[in-house]
Amino acid sequence: RQPQHGPWQTRMRKISNHGSLRVAKVAYPLGLCVGLFIYVAYIKWHRATATQAFFSITRAAPGTRWGQQAHSPQGTAADGHEVFYGIMFDAGSTGTRVHVFQFARPPRETPTLTHETFKALKPGLSAYADDVEKSAQGIQELLDVAKQDIPFDFWKATPLVLKATAGLRLLPGEKAQKLLQKVKEVFKASPFLVGDDCVSIMNGTDEGVSAWITVNFLTGSLKTPGGSSVGMLDLGGGSTQIAFLPRVEGTLQTSPPGYLTALRMFNRTYKLYSYSYLGLGLMSARLAILGGVEGQPAKDGKELVSPCLSPSFKGEWEHAEVTYRVSGQKAVASLHEPCAARVSEVLRNRVHRTEEVKHVDFYAFSYYYDLAAGVGLIDAEKGGSLVVGDFEIAAKYVCRTLETQPQSSPFACMDLTYVSLLLQEFGFPRSKVLKLTRKIDNVETSWALGAIFHYIDSLNRQKSPAS
Repeated sequence: RQPQHGPWQTRMRKISNHGSLRVAKVAYPLGLCVGLFIYVAYIKWHRATATQAFFSITRAAPGTRWGQQAHSPQGTAADGHEVFYGIMFDAGSTGTRVHVFQFARPPRETPTLTHETFKALKPGLSAYADDVEKSAQGIQELLDVAKQDIPFDFWKATPLVLKATAGLRLLPGEKAQKLLQKVKEVFKASPFLVGDDCVSIMNGTDEGVSAWITVNFLTGSLKTPGGSSVGMLDLGGGSTQIAFLPRVEGTLQTSPPGYLTALRMFNRTYKLYSYSYLGLGLMSARLAILGGVEGQPAKDGKELVSPCLSPSFKGEWEHAEVTYRVSGQKAVASLHEPCAARVSEVLRNRVHRTEEVKHVDFYAFSYYYDLAAGVGLIDAEKGGSLVVGDFEIAAKYVCRTLETQPQSSPFACMDLTYVSLLLQEFGFPRSKVLKLTRKIDNVETSWALGAIFHYIDSLNRQKSPAS
């Protein structure tokens, strides 16, 4: 049975329903307007946030981390800059290092480097020549660094490359190839873009060219066609490189075969003077000055005696997995003269000299930097400039000091004398200014950046051969 309602109750219900209908008619368009306003405000906020996030990335110093919100899966940042990555493994004589580079390319412009992450492990790959399987663990550890640093959506489009330098060049061919094959297996199992040429031993010329690309990319010289460029000097453990862009026709005509190389970048071709001297890196030069042979123990465990070491010094020195007993010889006069004479013997007819280096601005890296910083010629953190003759002055001072303080740094006299004479053999006058630096715009000045950049540029040319 339905409950009975009186007239008052019925009237109240009708009024109530009529009021609800009237409120609904007003609330519906009002809610629509409010919703539309919130949606437009959200879109504006989202765009502003994404743009701001991208610009915070482009200004980020190396070592900072960023979220993935500034990247779209297609690799385009909020303001139209194309974002892409590259991974370069530097397998050197003393260690292996991974470099993870992030680039941004504004429309129709040269790309810029926006971030770099790196990590190094010791010893070098060559130390695993007799136990190849052990090399995989370190490579995988460095690959994990790249995975953490690169957003997932970019993995399959990011090229992964390893280039080995002097350490593997000095190994017997079969041992080197087994190591490289193992690395290739690890690379192929990774989620990154891996080509057939992903693992290789870098010839010395390519190492010099790549370092030249790095320094000229970071100084902005590659952005301006026909603009001035800078030269590059690199002193590693096993080899040393020199590279510059000749402007004098005489340099091109008088350079020996193998000293000139063509480089194509940004649809331009550069003809570079670039050469790598295997065996004239600082550690290999030490061995030569001592009278030893690369990769071989001293005959019958004989002690290697050198005029570049303090007369009272006796000790052991390890190079390329071989330990040598070394000592100084009784010097008649100061250490520097007999040491310089011995170094000159080692360098005789080993280095090509060019006149044009006197007129080109040069940056010098690696052991050039470390030796200069070690004796206070430049700031150990910031680097600086010096003249070539400063190395000779420092060598004479250190050689004299070693006579009374033989244990402080036993090879300092030898190393400084060697660098001083090497630079003069290249053709640099004592008054020539060199810029010594580890970083330009907070980016390491290694060949790795130039090598991955050139690799990516080559991949792009293969995709669009008409350009």
